[in-house]
Amino acid sequence: MNELCMIVKDMVKPNFMNIRTSIQTYDRDALCCGRPCWRWAYHALHSADRWFINPFDYKEPDFHEDGMDNPDNPSSVVISDEQLLEYLEKIENKTLQYLDTLTDDMLYEKPKNCPYTRMELVLRQFRHLSFHTGMLNGQTAIATGEFPMWISETNQYVDDGKFFGRYRYRHYKPAQIY
Repeated sequence: MNELCMIVKDMVKPNFMNIRTSIQTYDRDALCCGRPCWRWAYHALHSADRWFINPFDYKEPDFHEDGMDNPDNPSSVVISDEQLLEYLEKIENKTLQYLDTLTDDMLYEKPKNCPYTRMELVLRQFRHLSFHTGMLNGQTAIATGEFPMWISETNQYVDDGKFFGRYRYRHYKPAQIY
């Protein structure tokens, strides 16, 4: 049985969509805590790539330089937004395929050589991706006066090519102010 795994999968899709929107709307060179935003985006993506499945059984991406996943470390590698989005696509596909292989009982198990259960790893990445997505969106909101759209449920999302505005839902009606 994998009912819980499918719920996790349905919930992780918007996380990936939200960070994708962040990368498509941010000023990559704007500084956040003294580091360019693209470094924070890479940090969040690398963490999802490494920690979502098993951080102790992981191969770094080809373009990775030792320590560049920490924005405080200098790096000779500069990754374009196109490369970040390609990397995100790979991470998303890998993660969704992984979730398809799990049963609900496996969420309580620890992967090989890992001190955390699969559920702990999943929840850590939910928290981490959401934190950095919000951080990047905050930078965009300060710079543009607009907050990038936020996706809560993918099944009601409408891709209309707009990146700003609170929601893009088929049946969304803004709350009335009384």
